[in-house]
Amino acid sequence: MNIKKLTVFSISLLSGFILSAQTISSKVVDKKTNEPIPYATIELAKNRGVITNEEGKFSITLDEKLAQIDSIYISSMGYQKVGIALNAISDSIIYIEPKAIELSGVFISNKNLTIDEIIDNVKDNLAQNYSTDLSHKKLFYRQSDFSDLHKINVKFKKSTIKEFNKKFIDSVISIIPRKSAYYTEALCDLYGDYDKQKLNIIKGAELYDKSNDGSMEALSDKLEDILKKNVKPNSYLKIKSGWILGTKVQMDSIFDANEEAAEVKEEIEKPNKNEENYFLNYRKSSLKSLLSSMFFQEDSQLNFIDKSGRYRFELIDYTTMDDSSVYIINFEPKRGADFKGTMYVNTEDFAIMRVDYENVKNLRNFGLLGISFHDTMYKGKTIFAKGEDGKYGVRYIEKTRGNVFGIDRPLKIIEKNKFVKGRRKQNELSLGLDIGAGEISKYEVVVFDTKPITEAEYQNSKENKSIKPQYMSKYDPEFWKGYNIIEPNTAIKQFTAIEGES
Repeated sequence: MNIKKLTVFSISLLSGFILSAQTISSKVVDKKTNEPIPYATIELAKNRGVITNEEGKFSITLDEKLAQIDSIYISSMGYQKVGIALNAISDSIIYIEPKAIELSGVFISNKNLTIDEIIDNVKDNLAQNYSTDLSHKKLFYRQSDFSDLHKINVKFKKSTIKEFNKKFIDSVISIIPRKSAYYTEALCDLYGDYDKQKLNIIKGAELYDKSNDGSMEALSDKLEDILKKNVKPNSYLKIKSGWILGTKVQMDSIFDANEEAAEVKEEIEKPNKNEENYFLNYRKSSLKSLLSSMFFQEDSQLNFIDKSGRYRFELIDYTTMDDSSVYIINFEPKRGADFKGTMYVNTEDFAIMRVDYENVKNLRNFGLLGISFHDTMYKGKTIFAKGEDGKYGVRYIEKTRGNVFGIDRPLKIIEKNKFVKGRRKQNELSLGLDIGAGEISKYEVVVFDTKPITEAEYQNSKENKSIKPQYMSKYDPEFWKGYNIIEPNTAIKQFTAIEGES
């Protein structure tokens, strides 16, 4: 019996500014409004930098390669790019001002383009604007998972095993965690392109409440002990329904009889954390999914460019981003499409430099024989930066996925023995289940550095298959000391497991 261990983990440096032993932490704020500026770029060198989090905070560590850096450059959409000497910073807050936009010659020449012409130019320039070549990316990955078991009603019907009585079933229900959260982080080297990758994890960590996992392990041991004592030799158990605990689901042949149901089963089942190389394989799988879902990838679910005829576009304004003038274009469905959002398009080369999106309806609704699944949330943002080759690569990915799952059907666990004469059925437990659960997963990826590599270099790259994450029961500001990461938010910093075990 498994339940997904979900809790919160992350690391950060101090929230105020510290310039000590090559480490800087600070917060970027709008000078006029005093509001934090999220997702601003802190540039350390060409194509190297970090991103501020949603609270405008960032941390950087100057390693040996950056030891000669004496200034940082801060830029954000709509703001003046500023360079700041490290020895001139004397406050925990860095203020930047909105930029007075100057119409460039290119923008003036393009300003009479219709929105359809702009979108056509975006589509025509996709191949030359986005790099799909092999590369080596240094990146930081964070995943945040939240689980909510909002309904669990179990009706006791019948049991021929005395230990499996109503009192025991009620005790099982009382142990199952209703809410849980789990954060994991990893600093990685990613080799490959959008279709194939090798991942070398340098360092990783996870934080969750072991009291949740401990209670479920104790329950599992107790159930196993009861079954061992009551199940006869050469017996086997037949389950005539589905079983759900938290968000981990094991399904019977119901799913095998329906193609859509089988897809739902695959989507809601999570890899077993006890599997060998789980930490590496799951991070690798998640990164591949994030990269393959880019709007310029073939058959991407984000089809607002590929299937532009299904969307309505509106040019609402323009601004600046990375010293380039950009169109601000909103999009929304007009013929049953799935997403709405905003994209920021370079007026010169028509590259989408940033896109913010969210679904406007459930992406999937499935119901069969008392089992339901709703794919409720698909939103995020992606920021691109131009490399030395003139093509754009991913700088930052934020993506949130959510679903709700329900089961309202009977459950029977029947012991059968083919060597017993007469009735093969030996014991039976019969219940009625009415359970509802929800899950939200948020992914954040910051790409610090990107370099092109050859096919030979890709083939020679290695994966650290023995890597295991370090468990922590509470936020530890020392864990990532000396490494560049994206700052965690306040909620992550304040997390402490109930039991405080480590």
